[in-house]
Amino acid sequence: MRDREAEFRAAGARLAAVGLGDRGYAQAFRDESGIRFPLLVDECREAYRVVGLKVASLLDVAKPANLLGGLRAFGAGHRVGRIGQDPMQLGGSFVFGPGNVDRFVHVSETFSDNAPVEQLLASLRS
Repeated sequence: MRDREAEFRAAGARLAAVGLGDRGYAQAFRDESGIRFPLLVDECREAYRVVGLKVASLLDVAKPANLLGGLRAFGAGHRVGRIGQDPMQLGGSFVFGPGNVDRFVHVSETFSDNAPVEQLLASLRS
């Protein structure tokens, strides 16, 4: 999303990321990732629980989808940075509209299961 932030803004969206950890971890992540949009910190994982995000188990680490995703990311030049507060916490992607409307919901099933940016953008246009 970082590389396509201008497209999100052009579609009328404002981006924000929610992460685990403290302010120091958040600052390190911002510096490493280069994101310019707001990064909110949820040290108690309240937002993660409210939206129903999953937590992986040690067995999930060895799933083929996770291993393949990790290899693809490594091949694309991505490297594991500083390990966060709960490295087993899975993520999600959401598009919320005015009036408390969920326009798009994606709850990750694996570590590499991210919502396609095209789907996120399409949810803003519908």
